Amino acid sequence: MLTTAAAAAVVLSSQAANAAPSEKPTKDEVKAKVDKLYEEAEQATEKYNGAKEKQEKLQKEISTIQDNVARGQEELNELRDGLGSMASQQYRSGGIDPSVQLFLSADPDDYLDKASTLDQLSAQQVDALKKVQDKQRDLAQQRAEAADKLKDLSATRTELGRKKQEVQGKLAAAQKLLNSLTAAERAALQDEEQRSTRSAERQVLSAADSNGPVKAGSGRAGAAFAAAQSKIGSPYVYGATGPSSFDCSGLTSWAYAQAGVSIPRTSEAQSQIGTRITSQSDLQVGDLVFFFNDLHHVGLYAGNGQVLHAPRTGTVVRYESMSTIGGPFMWGVRV
Repeated sequence: MLTTAAAAAVVLSSQAANAAPSEKPTKDEVKAKVDKLYEEAEQATEKYNGAKEKQEKLQKEISTIQDNVARGQEELNELRDGLGSMASQQYRSGGIDPSVQLFLSADPDDYLDKASTLDQLSAQQVDALKKVQDKQRDLAQQRAEAADKLKDLSATRTELGRKKQEVQGKLAAAQKLLNSLTAAERAALQDEEQRSTRSAERQVLSAADSNGPVKAGSGRAGAAFAAAQSKIGSPYVYGATGPSSFDCSGLTSWAYAQAGVSIPRTSEAQSQIGTRITSQSDLQVGDLVFFFNDLHHVGLYAGNGQVLHAPRTGTVVRYESMSTIGGPFMWGVRV
């Protein structure tokens, strides 16, 4: 028994040694995981932006339809009042025409479709009843359209809530990882980012001073770029479109709006406008530039291989080398 117990103790101690806690991830490993979470959060942010834009559009369309239905109902009531007056005149002159009487007591749609009915009515009555029928059908169609859009709006709101939760979940996970670092490690990461930003800014300023390889954009592209430059240092906030905070497509859409140009809200939609520029060497300052295979990131070309953009949560509007964005350059767009 003593021998068996001793052997068991050896086994247990061996298992305990093997089950030692895993090593804490390094600063670089945490950074890689955080960067991945931020990328996924930005993907979800652009989907969120699309759902929000769709929601706003549907709300406007529904409001317009409802206004049209209200006006149409007033017109229908006036037409019916006219038919009531016609029936009163007939009654005073000896009785109501059976056709008009039937209309006043029931929906005329079926009734008016019968050719025999039209033979019993005067031209004035036929015209009045047809106007009522057309107006009723028009209102029914508009009400059905409004009902469909309300269903679509409900689904869009559900999608909006889901994407918002997804973004918040990714950001919370990233923050949890960052909180696992020491204060010194977090400071080191911040220093790395600041050095990268200063390097990109020097590249832009150097190219601008030398008037070398930087190609000036059009008047409106230049105006949009200048507007974006005025927001350098503004924080990235998902879903934000300015003027004090931005996400990536929020910055570009705001900047072009300051130049008097309306462009779509999301990066994917922005990628489909204007003139596509496939070669980086053909880009001009102020062109929109898109990254990642699903086009979930956009910025403004700053010249000399640099981009002016709102990168991600925890950063600000800044210059950055296109080579360090984290995803491939797909193409540019000249608006």
